[in-house]
Amino acid sequence: MNKIIVLIVLFFSTLNAVSQSDDEPAIWSQELVKISDTEYKLIMKGKIHEGWHVYSQFTPEGGSQPSLFEYKDAGKTYELVGKTEESKTESEYVEVFDLEELFFKHEAIFTQRIKLKDPNIKQIDVDFFYQICKEVCIPADVSFNFSLDGSAIVVEDKEVDARSLEMTAALKLTLKNAALLETGKTDKLNADSGIWTIFGLGFLGGLIALLTPCVFPMIPLTVSFFTKQSRNKSKGIVNALLYGFFIVLIYFLLSTPFHLFDSVDSQILNTIATNRWLNILFFVIFVFFAFSFFGYYELTLPSSWANKMDAASTKAGGFIGIFFMAVTLAIVSFSCTGPILGGLLGSTALAEGDVATNLSAGMTGFGLALALPFALFALFPAWLNSLPKSGGWMTTVKVVLGFLELALALKFLSNADLVGHWGLLKREVFIVVWVILFLLMAAYLFGLFRFPHDGPKQKLSATRKGIGMLSVGFSLYLILGLGKVVNLKLLSGLLPPDFYSLMDKENDCPLGIDCYKDFEAGVAQAKVTNKPILLDFTGWACSNCRDMEENVWSDSQVFPLINEEYVLISLYVDDSAELPAEEQFDFRYASGRVKTIETIGQKWGTFQTLNFGAASQPHYVLLSPDLKVLNHAIQKTDAETYKSWLLKGINAHKK
Repeated sequence: MNKIIVLIVLFFSTLNAVSQSDDEPAIWSQELVKISDTEYKLIMKGKIHEGWHVYSQFTPEGGSQPSLFEYKDAGKTYELVGKTEESKTESEYVEVFDLEELFFKHEAIFTQRIKLKDPNIKQIDVDFFYQICKEVCIPADVSFNFSLDGSAIVVEDKEVDARSLEMTAALKLTLKNAALLETGKTDKLNADSGIWTIFGLGFLGGLIALLTPCVFPMIPLTVSFFTKQSRNKSKGIVNALLYGFFIVLIYFLLSTPFHLFDSVDSQILNTIATNRWLNILFFVIFVFFAFSFFGYYELTLPSSWANKMDAASTKAGGFIGIFFMAVTLAIVSFSCTGPILGGLLGSTALAEGDVATNLSAGMTGFGLALALPFALFALFPAWLNSLPKSGGWMTTVKVVLGFLELALALKFLSNADLVGHWGLLKREVFIVVWVILFLLMAAYLFGLFRFPHDGPKQKLSATRKGIGMLSVGFSLYLILGLGKVVNLKLLSGLLPPDFYSLMDKENDCPLGIDCYKDFEAGVAQAKVTNKPILLDFTGWACSNCRDMEENVWSDSQVFPLINEEYVLISLYVDDSAELPAEEQFDFRYASGRVKTIETIGQKWGTFQTLNFGAASQPHYVLLSPDLKVLNHAIQKTDAETYKSWLLKGINAHKK
């Protein structure tokens, strides 16, 4: 998805900001080196003018736009040998992003080896997208066409009808003071706690997994094995620590495939947050997980896998044997850890930022939590005596997890409902279902009903009663929120937005503010009232957008500014409603590919990247009625910063 978005921005920005002349900030050339009849080396060189710089492919996520290569037909007629290599880069710490950015000055050289699969192929086409900066940053692109046999280059030029060209041009705004948008990138609040939040969720999931019957009984058995089978105590401790390290390593390695395939990194998992059918698929999967926790069936990997790993650990011995023991644990415990890892995957897909990096952080946190007991109890074996005995309480843990899986499943169904405008899970309906789920969980904890895998009925423990009371308390909190007695801010982003309600059908804008969902209509209103514009790029399934609306926009000092001083234009980039036939058009990317803009979300997503060089939500821009940029753009932030930002926009408009 990010690749497509980048193409849109680069095509139009390049047409307006960069021309193929001597004044171009970077001049690109190419070279083809034949290694053998089937292998070649593609070399792409750029001479960068003084004062300008181009960002590396590997500049960290969360900072500036990295360079990106798209090799057409790669994997079909030829394959890439390794990754695209690049010449030496320079680095500089950027305080705002809190990271070291990598970039080229004066010259950039990229090299890619390829191996032919089709000996008849005559031409290799490569599209290169990059960002070149001085005082401002300009997105740009260049196409490299390599002739393998010396024949003339063939460039495919797909035609787009005149009507589509006119509609494409109409999306492009003539902004005044547009350079101010770029300065906003230095003021971006890095809510970057994202990766640590995912790590924390993974760690919490690992701690919960420890309490399940698949994992908990293995702690004393495994630690005792290492301490007794080793020649001395210190050797046993080292082996147990190594065992814990391998557990962390295994769960980290499970996330590495997502780093190896560029398409997975940003195109597949990120779309889960907005794609209706993927959300429904996840809903079904989570319901399936939940009923496995309820004991109606058990999720297991083939037993032969565990047997083979166990045999390998015995045969190999040493470090390798310990590694295979850790693999055996991962396989044997899958029936309990699988659904928890599924929840982690869902949380990762809904989170902001690089999905593969977030997933690695979450999986590492999960593995660390699983590994800690083995290391700690190896260091302090006397603690083993304080562990509670295995028993029915572990089954209770699984049932509680099952109810939580159902609650999370409902979030995915809600996303599909919001994006599809089906009206099935309005805010009140969602809350009522959650109330029922948590009351049922409380009823189970109080022993009012049982599941198939429950053991003999026993006296309820104080812990079980306490968790039951917490579940009742949470249900009461939801009921009070349903009746508007309390504000459900703590659940913003999880619940459907406040305006997606059965009660208020006249206004579907955040907090009841009068908003416009069409840019032209909003600008017309701003001209009539002579008010500045708050342009809100948002999404129906955007959790951070809901968080901003319910926790920042609702602030007593922020709300009056938005409601009274601004004209609010909210453009939903994930709206799947189809545009009228007369408003649909073909859009041509810089690479020559053509895509039909068919939905409202596609239109406003293109509009955002085309004019404001951004692809994430929420994204806020302040404009005057005559389209002068009043302040830098801003994303998710706190109420005080947002208030100050709005006030600067008002003052700039008055001046």
